[in-house]
Amino acid sequence: MFLRTIYDEKLAEAAYLVGCQRTGEAIVIDPERDVDRYEKLAAANGLKIVAVAETHIHADFVSGGRELAEKGAMVYVSDEGDADWKYQWLDKKSGGGSYRHRLLKDGDIFMVGNIEFKAIHTPGHTPEHLCFMVTDRGGGADKPMGVFTGDFVFVGDLGRPDLLESAAGFQGKADPSAHRLYATVRKFLEWPDYLQLWPAHGAGSACGKALGAVPSTTVGYEKMFNASVLAAKTEQGFVDFILDAQPEPPLYFARMKRDNKIGPKVLGGVPQPKRLSVEELKKVDGTKAAIVDTRPWAAFKAGHVPGALHLPLNNSFNTDGGSLIGEHEPIVIIAEASRVDEAVRDLIRVGLDHFAGWFDPADIGAYQSAGGTLVGAVEKSVAEARTMIDAAKPFILDVRRASEFKEGHIEGATNIAHTRLLSRLAEVPKDRHILVNCRSGARSARACSLLLKHGYHCTNLAGGMLAWQQERELVQR
Repeated sequence: MFLRTIYDEKLAEAAYLVGCQRTGEAIVIDPERDVDRYEKLAAANGLKIVAVAETHIHADFVSGGRELAEKGAMVYVSDEGDADWKYQWLDKKSGGGSYRHRLLKDGDIFMVGNIEFKAIHTPGHTPEHLCFMVTDRGGGADKPMGVFTGDFVFVGDLGRPDLLESAAGFQGKADPSAHRLYATVRKFLEWPDYLQLWPAHGAGSACGKALGAVPSTTVGYEKMFNASVLAAKTEQGFVDFILDAQPEPPLYFARMKRDNKIGPKVLGGVPQPKRLSVEELKKVDGTKAAIVDTRPWAAFKAGHVPGALHLPLNNSFNTDGGSLIGEHEPIVIIAEASRVDEAVRDLIRVGLDHFAGWFDPADIGAYQSAGGTLVGAVEKSVAEARTMIDAAKPFILDVRRASEFKEGHIEGATNIAHTRLLSRLAEVPKDRHILVNCRSGARSARACSLLLKHGYHCTNLAGGMLAWQQERELVQR
C-alpha cells in the first residue's frame, strides 16, 4: 500500500493519495480543486487515479471530486444524513449523463486494487459525514491499519458541529449537531487504540478551535489527550464545551457548502490568466472588479489602483480572498509572474475563478506615467489615533475575532471580524471617519482596503492593539 499526504499550508487541508502498488490503482481522499498535483504524484509513483472519495460536503474549500470524476474516476460519497445534505451533481456530467459513482451507507465496503475501505457514519460535524477505515488486504492484513477521519477527529480536537448554523445559515442546527457528535465520540472510544488517524485538517483551520500541528495521530493518543474527546464524560458537558469559543467562520464557508453540494464548475485545469498591459489596467473599474494587490502594505499604502484590495500572498490569502472578494467579480491579480500560478490556485480553491488577467507590480510606475490613477491609504500611530478619537470621534472598527475582542478593546469600538466584513458593511456608517484596528495592524489593513473600495473614509491603526497597549492606553473589557 502506498500512502502520501498532500498538504495545503494555507488552508491547513490534507488530501491523501492511497495506491495499491500491485495493481497500480489509486484513490484520492478529500482532494482540492487543482487536481493536477495528485495526478503528477500518482504518475511519479507508477499509479493511476481511478477513484475519489469525500468524507463530507466541505465548507472550507472547493472539492476536486468533480474534476477527477470528469476524468473518469469512480466517485465514493455519503448517502447518509437528511435530504438537505445529499450530493446533487452526480447525475450532471458536463457532456450529459451521470458520473460513475457509488453512494455509501454506514458499513459499506469498496476496494481500490487490494485495499479495502469501509465507510463509517460519523455525524456531528455534518449529518452525512463518513470516515474511511483502511485495511491493506494486498499486504496480507486482516485488520485495519487506520482511518481517514475527515473533519471528525483531528489531532487534539474534533470537527466543530456549529457550521451548518454559523456558516451555512441553517438556524437551530448547532445544538442538535453537538449532541450527535457526542454520540459519535462515544462510539469512537470503542475503536482499537492502535489505529492510525489521518485527518483532513491541521493547525490553522477554522473547522475546529484547537487543532494540532502534527500530521497524524492514533486513536489511543486522542483518547488520552484530546480535550474535546475528554470532555465527553457527560453529554451536556460535552455540548457546552464543543460549542464554546468557536471562531467566526469566514464568509466564504457558506458558498463552499453550496457549491460542493450542487457541484462546482468544472475547470478542466488550472486557469491561465493573461498578462495585462498598462492600457488594459487603466480600463479596469475597481468598484466592479476585484483588483487583488499582493504587494506589501507599505507599497499599497503609498499608492494603489483605485478599488484595489490589499491581499498579500501569505498563509491567510485564501481565507482573506474568499471573504473579501465578491463571488462574481472579475479578478485582476497584481503579482510577480513567478507567483501568479500560486495566487490562481489559492483563489480557485475557495471558488473564485473569474480571472480577467494579471499585472506585474514592476510596471506600476509605467501605469502612473501613462496617466493611470494611484490613491493612497491612511495609517496613524497610537498617539495620532488618540488625538483623532478625542477630536473627531471616529467610528472605531475592531476587525479581530470575537474572542480577541472580549479580552480587551478600545473603548466604544464595534467588533466585526474582517472575514465577515463584506456581508456587514451596512453596519459601518458612511457619514463618519472609520478608525480600523486589529491585533497588529495587518488584518485591519486588509479591512481598510475593502472599506476604501466601497467608498468609506478610513484610517488604519499602525501596530494595532499590541501598539495601543504598549502605549499604556486604556482597554475596555
